[in-house]
Amino acid sequence: MASACRELERSDLVDSAELGVSELVTNALLHGDPPIQVRIRGTRRHPRIEVLDGSRTPPAPNHRMTHEDELLATIGRGLGMVAMSSHAWGAELLDDGKVVWFEPADEPVEEPNLAGQVYVSNSASTGRPPRVRIGDGLVIDYPSFPIDLYVEWRRHFRDVRRELRLLSLAHEEDYPVAKTLTDLFARFGEEVQQTLGIDEIHRAIDAGARTASIRLVIAPEAYRVVEQMIDVLELADSFCRAERMLSLASTDQQRRFQSWFLGELVRQSGGASPLPWLGTQSVDRPEHTIR
Repeated sequence: MASACRELERSDLVDSAELGVSELVTNALLHGDPPIQVRIRGTRRHPRIEVLDGSRTPPAPNHRMTHEDELLATIGRGLGMVAMSSHAWGAELLDDGKVVWFEPADEPVEEPNLAGQVYVSNSASTGRPPRVRIGDGLVIDYPSFPIDLYVEWRRHFRDVRRELRLLSLAHEEDYPVAKTLTDLFARFGEEVQQTLGIDEIHRAIDAGARTASIRLVIAPEAYRVVEQMIDVLELADSFCRAERMLSLASTDQQRRFQSWFLGELVRQSGGASPLPWLGTQSVDRPEHTIR
């Protein structure tokens, strides 16, 4: 961890980073489940250290550990140490475990946030019935949908969404655009969750299929959100490639798939016939035509 901080030219964070990692890894070993992973995310200006494990049990800090009668407490003390050596910390409960993160500070924090920011990640499905019915919405057909590419794209999409959300939570003043982009990600997520047919993709994933014939039915005005989302994802990708975000930018294939997948939502909403995925094509920016 010390070498990683020095590579980021943040030697001032070494002590707090090492202390925080030590406490979080110890907690994961004692109270979590394997696999355990340590990684650095965030931005070069605001690096964030994360410890992942396979347990969905949320962290339980001792909110009184700074009180004189609790100074010798052992339960929850590690998280308190993390709080006192970081600008912000929190946890995210995932479908298959959790991520506990912190942003190391260059000196001890006098008034730490012992509660942290703990939240549950949006799952692939909310369990709510779709609001769009076949007769009311627009039909989008994907005759041979590449499931494996969708899975990789979805993972990258969720990573970018999470990065923007955490930047918005911890550094809205430094990254005001992060809040705007996060709100648009949320709107897009609502459209996806309420789209008829999205469960077909999930079933194909569970079945281990490589391709599937997918038919989606979206709200008539959903294409407007998709058009905005295309711009947002391009902006986020440029942000990653400028190395301001410490996460991988999308690959060429992911960008081609994204252009095709989202582009078809716009094209077919305007009355165009389905364009099949050919694996290597570069899809031009779609133009929507009102039918």
